[in-house]
Amino acid sequence: MRNIKLIIEFDGSNFSGWQRQPKGRTVQKVIETAIFKATGEEIMINGSSRTDAGVHAREMVANFLTNCSIPGNKFREAINTRLPEDVSIIKSEEVNENFHARYSSKGKTYSYTIINRYERLSLGHQYLYHYRYKLDIDEMRRTCEYFIGIHDFKAFMSPGSSIKTTIRTVKNLYIEQNGDEIKIFITADGFLYNMVRIIVGTLIKVGNGKLKAEDIEGIIKEGNRKKAGMCVPPNGLILEKVFY
Repeated sequence: MRNIKLIIEFDGSNFSGWQRQPKGRTVQKVIETAIFKATGEEIMINGSSRTDAGVHAREMVANFLTNCSIPGNKFREAINTRLPEDVSIIKSEEVNENFHARYSSKGKTYSYTIINRYERLSLGHQYLYHYRYKLDIDEMRRTCEYFIGIHDFKAFMSPGSSIKTTIRTVKNLYIEQNGDEIKIFITADGFLYNMVRIIVGTLIKVGNGKLKAEDIEGIIKEGNRKKAGMCVPPNGLILEKVFY
């Protein structure tokens, strides 16, 4: 059996998330169907993340095992010709048999984009979160420091996940601003369910003055989800990169 690694870009607007489901259109199912058409093999691909409905990816990573003779770097074309326009294989290659897109990962970077203006948004709303009230970006930047490091992020997780531990290492968290556009980047060794979206919601809560930067330390220690910010909508979230 050969092990094929894929780097995938997708627009999550019209998907029910990454993971195959009994009902609903998913990225995993669409790619598996394209691989079947290319190889005649019914396989299941392993994804590096289980993105939610509406979340996008610039570099999702997946792998699958195959007996097909198509060269590793040619799977890109073989699959792309059978995919819809909102999914694209950026790169394909044959890798070591021990590689697993999820379990071999050392970390991921996500971005979240906010448009901070009063007027409603007409262009690009499927990739941005419109927040109309004034935000203190300097205070939000100062808050980022409290998230960096090894912490128990229980307060920043939505219910519904059966994970063994809520301890994660945030390696970097920073904010870039370009006019009305606020882009938040976060890199960690792993993420809890909705962790990025809740951290962003908490930064917004600091930016609008409902929390202070210094409050974050106590929220992390207490682990109280109710004291953190809201879970912002999925459409502003992009999986930027997976590290190995």
